[in-house]
Amino acid sequence: MSRLAFDRKASLRRIRPQRLAAKLTRRAEEELPLSHKAAAVGRELLLDTCVYIDVLQGKTPLEADRLLENRIVNHSCVALAEMTHLMGALDPADKRTASVLKTLGRTIDDIPEHRLTAPSPRVFGEAGMLAGMVTRLTGQPHSIALLNDAILFLQAASTGCDLLTGNRRNFDFMDQLMPGTGLILY
Repeated sequence: MSRLAFDRKASLRRIRPQRLAAKLTRRAEEELPLSHKAAAVGRELLLDTCVYIDVLQGKTPLEADRLLENRIVNHSCVALAEMTHLMGALDPADKRTASVLKTLGRTIDDIPEHRLTAPSPRVFGEAGMLAGMVTRLTGQPHSIALLNDAILFLQAASTGCDLLTGNRRNFDFMDQLMPGTGLILY
C-alpha cells in the first residue's frame, strides 16, 4: 500500500486561498506571457491538453511550434486523462470518430514513458485551493476543467517547467494569483 501525504497547513500558507483579493479581470494582450516573447531555448515545457489538439489540427502559431521544436517537452497524466476521456466520449456512430480515435491513439502512444509524470499530492491539494480562488474571484462556475488546469499549472511550477497553453482565460487568472510560475500562452 502506498502512503501519500499532504501538508494542509503548509499549503494554506503557500497558496493563502482566503486572502482578500479584488475581482480578477483579464489582462491586456500586451501584459500576457505570450509565446512570441519566449526564448526558443529555455526551461523544459509541460503541455496543456489544448496543445496536443491544436498541433493535430494545425492551429498552433509559429512561435509555439518553435518552442515545441527547441525545448524538451514533458507530458502530464492530467492531459493524458483528458485525451483518453475523448476516447470514451466520442460518438461511435459518428463517421469521423474512427479517424479521430486513430490519430489520438497515435499521439498518446508517441508520449515517451520517461517524459510522462503524475502530479504530487501537494499539487492536487493546492490546485483545489487555486481553482476555488479563481472561481470565487472571477464568478465563473466551478468545473473539473478549471481544476485540471490548476493541477497542470502547479505541476509545471513544481517541476520547474514552463506550461505551454492556448487557454488564455483560465491561466491568465492563475498567473495573476501566482505570478512567475512559468507560463507561456499562445
